[in-house]
Amino acid sequence: MQTIIKVHQVAAFTADDQGGNPAGVMIRAALPDERAMQEIAREMGYSETVFAAPAGDGWRVRYFSPDGEVPFCGHATIALGTVLAQQHGDGVFPLTTNHSQIVVEAQARDGKGHATLQAPMTSSLPAPPALVQAALQLFGYRLADLDDRIPPAIANGGASHLVLALASREQLRAMRYQLAAGRSLMQQHGLTTISLIYAETPQRFHARNAFASGGVYEDPATGAAAAALAGYLRDLDWPHGGSIAIEQGVDMGAPCHLQVSIPAEPGGAIRVSGRVRMMGE
Repeated sequence: MQTIIKVHQVAAFTADDQGGNPAGVMIRAALPDERAMQEIAREMGYSETVFAAPAGDGWRVRYFSPDGEVPFCGHATIALGTVLAQQHGDGVFPLTTNHSQIVVEAQARDGKGHATLQAPMTSSLPAPPALVQAALQLFGYRLADLDDRIPPAIANGGASHLVLALASREQLRAMRYQLAAGRSLMQQHGLTTISLIYAETPQRFHARNAFASGGVYEDPATGAAAAALAGYLRDLDWPHGGSIAIEQGVDMGAPCHLQVSIPAEPGGAIRVSGRVRMMGE
């Protein structure tokens, strides 16, 4: 258990200093080997633990869930940025993931902080009907339960997510599924999460993210899925007005708030911001 003591525990995307999605953050002179990172992530038990080591003018980062490596994680990036700001002073930190170059800008004071990540390039495409039907069956929904203004899509903002927009907040609140069946479906289709959303207004969304692919039933806040959703809304010509707010984790008792900036130009970098509180080591 010695490794756990050396891992920062940080809640990202807090709402009024409450809730947030906990992440493990380990910063070392060199990354541990893959087996060690996986074991540490499993011991931590959070949806993701991020590992970082200096590389050139920035940091090499990798993300692990309890069940395996993931290509990108938003809340762990926000958590990492705040720890870096705590150790090196407020600033902008370049990060190299397995597949992209991103940055996180962070400030930290007195065990709290705020960070903004610049997500990888986003993309989206219509979800195959067979996948949509299988996902609806997984959650016990019907086609009639979906909001036809936001058709089902596979959206990517560093990782792939199936986006299903529901027609009511009540349907989102009632989300249930079997973990093993969800893991099988997500792994079969290369999905990191299934993102269930409800559009309260064009600029305010409620979300729940099933993360069975990583061995986690539900993620309280999902920055990567927020970036992917924002990119999809831009592709859809949704009237986002340049930004959206996402409320997540409420139905889990872990309220989270994500603020997402959406530049108008196609392919422009999505920015996801949130507040942070340090939980200890």
